[in-house]
Amino acid sequence: MTDLSRCANLKFTVTDGIARIVLDRPERMNAFTFDMIDAWAAALAHCRTDDDVKVIAVTGAGNAFCSGGDIVEMADRLDQPPEQRRNEIFKRVQRIPLALEDLDKPVIAIVNGVATGAGMDLALMCDIRYAAESARFAETYLKVGLVPGAGGAHFLPRLVGESKALELFLTADFVDADEAMRLGIVNKIFPDATLAAETDKIIARMAAGPAFAMRAVKRAIRQGMCNDLRTNLDLIASHYAVATASPDHRAAVERL
Repeated sequence: MTDLSRCANLKFTVTDGIARIVLDRPERMNAFTFDMIDAWAAALAHCRTDDDVKVIAVTGAGNAFCSGGDIVEMADRLDQPPEQRRNEIFKRVQRIPLALEDLDKPVIAIVNGVATGAGMDLALMCDIRYAAESARFAETYLKVGLVPGAGGAHFLPRLVGESKALELFLTADFVDADEAMRLGIVNKIFPDATLAAETDKIIARMAAGPAFAMRAVKRAIRQGMCNDLRTNLDLIASHYAVATASPDHRAAVERL
């Protein structure tokens, strides 16, 4: 196992094809700081170029996934001019959703507890979300007079529809794991005690899969959300042609 973390509150390790990013600030429900954001961005940059990384898993330490931005840090920045605040969001926080959009390896959120505000948005910007039975979600920006700067206004309506997304933002209501799965926010729910073990099985199976084909499938789906049918078929034909020349495909055919 390789430990690549450069931040005390964010753990980043790579082992057996799986990169794990753990928000490790349980005393603050894993509320993120700018130092954590910087380490997070560096971890994703590493995952993008490291061929040993097949799958990325993101979770929180303790009993929470992530409570979003640290309200104490927000208080320290109240007197900063709007331009400086915009640059902080655009040049630092928003690097995470942009890096994830650029990353063609599967990213799995393991939501082990409460996910609120930008913490919920972090889960939404991942490709797949598995949750503990105790997990709860809420878009709490309006409670502190803010807007969803981490990308929630982009991701949530694409999962639950415009009307439901507006309701969740405007009421800041909590959604439990069962309702989150009904709405399409969560893929699967596991008992708290077995969440780690069950998700480890799934992630290990993904990591053992054909790397190029997995990445091509993710690209096809992501690009397909913005394209027409003809363009999507043209793109997948190219992906298919390259996949047929991959060692994984050849080995699978020769085993038959």
